[in-house]
Amino acid sequence: MRISINANRCQPSPMRKFHPYAQEAKRQGKKIYHLNIGQPDLPTPQAYYDAIRSFDAPTLEYEASPGMPKLIDAIRRYYQTLDVYLDPRDILITTGGSEALLLTLLSILDPYTEVIIPEPYYPNYTTFVNSAGGFIRALPTNPWEGYRYADRERIESLITPNTRAILITNPGNPTGVVLSQDEMRMIADIAKKHNLFLICDEVYREFCYDDKFGVPTMAKYRDIDENLVIIDSVSKRFSACGARVGCVVTRNQELQQALVKFCQSRLSVATIDQLGAAALYDVDPSFFKESKAEYKLRRDTVVSCLRQIPGVVVEEPMGAFYVMASLPVDDADKFQYWLLENFDVDGETVMFAPGAPFYETPGKGVREVRIAYVLKCEELERAIELLAEGIARYQKEVMKVGSIETK
Repeated sequence: MRISINANRCQPSPMRKFHPYAQEAKRQGKKIYHLNIGQPDLPTPQAYYDAIRSFDAPTLEYEASPGMPKLIDAIRRYYQTLDVYLDPRDILITTGGSEALLLTLLSILDPYTEVIIPEPYYPNYTTFVNSAGGFIRALPTNPWEGYRYADRERIESLITPNTRAILITNPGNPTGVVLSQDEMRMIADIAKKHNLFLICDEVYREFCYDDKFGVPTMAKYRDIDENLVIIDSVSKRFSACGARVGCVVTRNQELQQALVKFCQSRLSVATIDQLGAAALYDVDPSFFKESKAEYKLRRDTVVSCLRQIPGVVVEEPMGAFYVMASLPVDDADKFQYWLLENFDVDGETVMFAPGAPFYETPGKGVREVRIAYVLKCEELERAIELLAEGIARYQKEVMKVGSIETK
């Protein structure tokens, strides 16, 4: 009996691999401040629940494989507010943004073909690319440059005859990097020049903390209609991660036809969730304004607290609700195990996502962590206070030093 090569290339989620240790810590009575998973805690709009409760069809039937027309129309209206006009056939509904990415990569990659991705990146990108038999060509960044990656020479230097796509997240997970209009145009030009797919994961689009960025989307560049693939989702935008409704937006109809083949194999996205998701797109725009204001306050809280810890390197993220930081420890992975098994202050400890799995390049990110600021400000302050105390004790008890250089 053998497991496939593609499956063996995939690794456990860095956000979830510590779950058994967290459960044991909780069994011992410890309280854990979870900064490891991007699960928003803001209330999901009531419209979602009202739409589901009003469902009264006598039979819960399959929806069409490409998606519920009502939901597709709702997404089209939403994009019109961004001055983007879509045909219904340009939108394909998926089981969350994750399936949107997986189906896209299954549709465009052949074995041993490549995708250029700025690192650090969302670790499931590795799983999706590996599942499709492809390989990642990492575009390096570092914390001392704020994880910026929009450099034409650096991007084009990675393009080979095997390159099929460039995949970016804007705003970025885990870095919070937001591309300027000039940077977006430059990356679009590269994709067009080299005849590559440009896959843009825009699920954090509403979370840009500087008004100069507006509400960014690559979909406004009509000269790359055949290249562009937008990944979207209700999860973060509407604080509805459990709904598992996303979509692929592309005007490339050959790609849409390929996507539908995979969609037909899973029949359809859940009918009830699609109905609820359609209602979400009718919420008042004030919902986005209030959500962004809250997350901006949380960002400012986390960054301010982190900058008070000696040896921590952190840049202020401009979008999403994550921050990458370099810690003065020898190994963030080992440090996280230690925090769960050997550390607490008054019965409390903290979890983050170690940085190495966010990188393709071996050895990078060993001292880095991703922190999701999805808790209330007072809880975030306490969590970073615990992190600071944990670092000090870890340096003394495990590393046997008082401090460590971060470079």
